[in-house]
Formats: sequence, C-alpha cells, structure tokens
Amino acid sequence: MAAKTRKRRAIREAGWGRTLVAGAIGLVYFAPVLWIVLTAFKTRQDALATPPKLFFQPTLENFVRVFYRVTTDGEQLSTGMGLYFFNSMFVAGAGVFLATVIGTLAAYGFSRYPLRGNDTYLFVILTTRMLPPIVVIVPIFLMFRVTGLSGGYVGIILLYAMFNLAFSVWMMKSFFDELSPDVEDAARLDGASDLTVFFKICLPQLKAGLAATVVFALILTWNEFLFALLLTGNDTRTVPVAMARAMGGQLGVDWGLLAAIITLFLIPIFIFTYILQNHLLRGVTFGTVKK
Repeated sequence: MAAKTRKRRAIREAGWGRTLVAGAIGLVYFAPVLWIVLTAFKTRQDALATPPKLFFQPTLENFVRVFYRVTTDGEQLSTGMGLYFFNSMFVAGAGVFLATVIGTLAAYGFSRYPLRGNDTYLFVILTTRMLPPIVVIVPIFLMFRVTGLSGGYVGIILLYAMFNLAFSVWMMKSFFDELSPDVEDAARLDGASDLTVFFKICLPQLKAGLAATVVFALILTWNEFLFALLLTGNDTRTVPVAMARAMGGQLGVDWGLLAAIITLFLIPIFIFTYILQNHLLRGVTFGTVKK
C-alpha cells in the first residue's frame, strides 16, 4: 500500500514538474508578444523610458492613432489602416480558401488514384515552395505587369493560392492516406459516386486535417510581406506593408503606434486559432498513434 502511495506521489510530482517546465518555456516564447501588447498601451515617453517601465498609466491613444491622425489644424483624418486590415483579411482568406479547395481535391486524387509518376508529380509540386520568394519575385513582377494584374486583388490572391497549393496538397494527402478505403469501397458498391464519397465520407473525417492546413496556410499568408510590397497598390495594400511605411518619421520609430498595429494584427489569428484549437490539435497529431 505504501509503495502504491509513493508511486502516485512520484507520478503527481513528475506531472507538476512537466507543467512548470512547459509553463516556463511558454513564458519565454510569449514574453516578446506580451511586451509588444504592453507597449501598445504606453505613451511615447513610457515606451522610450530607460529602464523599461513595467508599471505605467495605460492609454488608448496609440490605437486611435492607428486609424486617425490629427492635423495641425486639429482635424482628424483617416490613416487608411482600416482598409489595409480589410485587404489583409480578404486577400489572405481568399488565397487560403482557393489553395485549400484545390489542394484537397488534388490530394484526394493523388491518394486514391495513384498513377505512374505520382511521386514525380508531387515532387514537382513541392519545388514551388523550395525557392525563397526573393528569387522568383522578378519574373512574377514582370508577368504581373504584362498581364495587368499588378496592383489588384485578383493577382495577389491567385499568387497566394499558388504558393500555398503545394503545402495544402502535401498536408491533405498525408491525411487522406491515413483513411481506410474500405468504407469508400462499400459506398461505391451501394451506388455512391466519387463526389458523394469525397464529400460525405472522406471530408467529415478530415475536419482536423482541414483545420491544421487552413491555420498554417493562413499564418504564412497573413505575415507575407515581399509580394504584397511589390505587387499591391495603394488601395490593395496589406497591413505588413502599411506597417513598414508607418515605421519611418522625423522623430524616429513610433514604437507605441507600431506596437498597437502589431497587437491589432495578431488578434484575428489568435481568434481563428482559438476557435479551431481542438481540430488543430487532432490534425497535428493525426496518424501518429497506430493501433
């Protein structure tokens, strides 16, 4: 009896130890984000104070200045940041949606209808993600200029969809490979078409995989800067580009304003990830445990 008690105590202590270690590691990774959020509520004097202030009088001035600026005459003018936030959400959402839809259909085909050279085709698809964006930006810029896609929504959305397509295909194919085809074969024997099997049998089992694919693709697209810098116009500019333009000034970098933009920029991703967290966890661990 004493041995069982000691064993339970050891297991409980080990669990507390792992929790403390995980909490310490999480705090280290989250500390920069926390500092940015705190800076967003500081005045310019508090943000530049030495040593840094942990206790201060919070203000919402920086968040107001994200969307409005005051002229010398006391008139409030829009900074256009609201449009840039809309552009980021619209462009990223549309690009990820197209990449996920096309990538899921392609992944199902690669998984269920293997052809000669499938591995080669998959490798060719993967090569679209091997080169860094800076290497391909010049030919893409020239193609956009010739086709008239530069500065519009359509071009940047198609470009984001193309660059996320390889990731979506490879992610979703791994999830389809984990599904047993027996149920699909039984449905076909009952007269179900391939589309019926895909939409009513396969997809309901892959909600976790879709969530993981969408979240990772959205994060990659949400933070993209180079393509947005060179291929968008004044009316289609995204937040990362606007953020870079907001850094300069006669008085140096306005850290409070920049921190406020970053804080607002992080909120949609945090909310989206939080909503899908259960599916995301299952998607990341899908197929890791074999029975």
